[in-house]
Amino acid sequence: MSRQLFRHAPTGAPRAPKSGKHRSRTNFPVLILTLSLLISGCAATDPLAQQAAAGDNKNYIAGDGSVSEYAPETRGEPVELTAELYDGTTISSADWAGKVTVLNVWYAACAPCRVEAPDLQALSQEHQQDGVQFFGVNIRDQRGTAEAFERNFGITYPSFNDQDGTVQFTMAEYVPAQAVPSTLVLDRQGRVAARIIGLAEKSTLKALIADVAAEQ
Repeated sequence: MSRQLFRHAPTGAPRAPKSGKHRSRTNFPVLILTLSLLISGCAATDPLAQQAAAGDNKNYIAGDGSVSEYAPETRGEPVELTAELYDGTTISSADWAGKVTVLNVWYAACAPCRVEAPDLQALSQEHQQDGVQFFGVNIRDQRGTAEAFERNFGITYPSFNDQDGTVQFTMAEYVPAQAVPSTLVLDRQGRVAARIIGLAEKSTLKALIADVAAEQ
């Protein structure tokens, strides 16, 4: 499992100075060819891109289990959303202000979601006294299917009914479309502090939560 720590915010590349009134066009074909090769090379090595292009009809991108941590000074704006849980309760980001929050993207037929479910439930109980709260983000299932999954795995934390993509849209900067499962850890300000794309290993997620919870 790869793990990245981002200490510096990305910056744009400097612009090259203009060299004069007349610009040469002789290098354009070479430039186009170079860009094409770079793009095709990225697609060939990016597992998410490979899965998206595979056309195997599994309808989700499993992810590679990669872990990213964001240093406090590089984190973006707080995640802001208002959406409904399966029981009809409306939850907004204001409800988790001041708390470390874990958001897990899932749906019932997703095989890795079933593998990680017991660990997520265990972690939600272990960190309950620390004020850490968990929410599932179900992107596909009707209420009956989602609740059957929760009963089967003993899940006690609530899930958003996100069939309309409201929650996914707010997380699009961090979670690729259809990358299931994915897990975000938000700091007390509601900013994304850590991300797992793919199956969340218990020890890894536990460490990420502990790191964020220890922040002042």
